[in-house]
Amino acid sequence: MSSPLADEPVEPAGDDADPLEGDEYADHFAELGDAWEVVDDHHLEASYEFPDFETALAFTNEIGELAEREWHHPDISLSWGEVGVELWSHEVGGLTRADFVMAAKMDRLYADAEA
Repeated sequence: MSSPLADEPVEPAGDDADPLEGDEYADHFAELGDAWEVVDDHHLEASYEFPDFETALAFTNEIGELAEREWHHPDISLSWGEVGVELWSHEVGGLTRADFVMAAKMDRLYADAEA
């Protein structure tokens, strides 16, 4: 089951916005899958596992297509059977609601890939 956040548009916070802090993003974080963690109150990190390189590569490409559609681009690492993702709002130097929405959309992609 995916988070309702995955149904929302990714809306940039704007250059003058402040990054969210722990108590401000706790509810959003609770909606994400187990793959995610918040690192240093600065960015989200996830690791998705796959049975082989080909499936991991296909998922990486799906994230790339999603990132282009939503105009919110994570850092992605690809290795055999694993895709790592780091996500934050560069314009504010930390986390915004857009990051949690994007993470929920990636969780949905992963759930679809596993189905």
